[in-house]
Amino acid sequence: MFVQRLRADARRRTASAGHLALGLAAGVAALSLTALVLAGLVALPVAGLGLPVLAEGLALVRVLAGLQRERAARVLGAAHGDPLPTVRPPYGGGLVRRLGARLRDPRTRRELRWLLAFGPLAIATALPPAGLLLAAAAVISKPKDLPGKVAEAFVAALLLLTAWLLLPWLSRLQAKATWHLLMPSDRAELAARVAQLTASRTTAVDVQAAELRRIERDLHDGAQARLVALTMSLGLAEHSIAGDPEHARRLVVEARESATTALAELRDLVRGVHPPVLADRGLPGALEAAAMLCPVPVRTHLGVAGRPSPPVESAMYFAAVETLANIAKHSCAGRAWMRLTYEEGVLRLVVGDDGAGGARPRHGSGLAGIRERLSVFDGALAVRSPAGGPTEIIMEVPCALSSPKTTLCSETG
Repeated sequence: MFVQRLRADARRRTASAGHLALGLAAGVAALSLTALVLAGLVALPVAGLGLPVLAEGLALVRVLAGLQRERAARVLGAAHGDPLPTVRPPYGGGLVRRLGARLRDPRTRRELRWLLAFGPLAIATALPPAGLLLAAAAVISKPKDLPGKVAEAFVAALLLLTAWLLLPWLSRLQAKATWHLLMPSDRAELAARVAQLTASRTTAVDVQAAELRRIERDLHDGAQARLVALTMSLGLAEHSIAGDPEHARRLVVEARESATTALAELRDLVRGVHPPVLADRGLPGALEAAAMLCPVPVRTHLGVAGRPSPPVESAMYFAAVETLANIAKHSCAGRAWMRLTYEEGVLRLVVGDDGAGGARPRHGSGLAGIRERLSVFDGALAVRSPAGGPTEIIMEVPCALSSPKTTLCSETG
């Protein structure tokens, strides 16, 4: 037991030394980025030079800050993340508009604050163990007689032990400072959550209103028009049945055809609101049916430990159907795949293909519509689609499940 504890402590302190070394490298990078951002600010009067330098500097700061946030989370054992919503640069509008949106982002302000403090902090936390190591090396390197060598070895061992004991404390100090500088306060988290819920509610209202308008339009232009034609045909047949039975018979046939068409349109409308296959077979079965209808061969692995609520099922189903339709229309893919999983309270659907890639959730696009649909349920959408492929659309919705486990695996095409 003692040996195991000693080994675990050695691994922990070795990891702390690695984190301090990474922190020192990040500190040097932070100082370099500070110089780059300041150069961009100084060169702002020269619009053609200062703006791109500042924009590139802020982008690099975000990448470095994200890496250090994750490293601090590993050191502290915390769940890393950033609850504050990011002010995304608007589509179009030029570099000035995008840079203005980035500067208004609360994360940018925290990252710049961290940038100014982290360079000196990283160097300060790395100096004590480095200095002790150098001092120990200097003590040992001096030529002495045997008693002097024993004394110097003792001093060097004491210096190394001090550095060894300081490593975890300095590593946690650096991580806590990073966490404090980069993470929002409780008040900011609460304000961000309120803003997020307000935006989700607005999106939900807009989506509901759009869906009602679609249903009203489909009823008015489809089934209602068919029923009006049916009524007119039956009225004409009623007046013609005594004088021209053959004409009345033709009108009744037309009325029957109109009724059949109206019934089919009503079924399509109901299926668009909540597909029967979704109600009967659940989300895995509905996704399996959608994959079978896709022109591109789709390999599926649909494993969940129950069923989400009907609204979540419907949102995920229609998101998957639209994604498969985009694959068939735009991807030039030879095969596709779909995975449905549920872990730690999050329903996750991944739809991918081996097509041309380059998919982006641009404003007004289908992917942007899927993101809005999922945001109603506090969900998220991520796109991995480098040029040349492959493409993966990741959709996540936090929810609770119920009922027995269902796993479907198949390959279509």
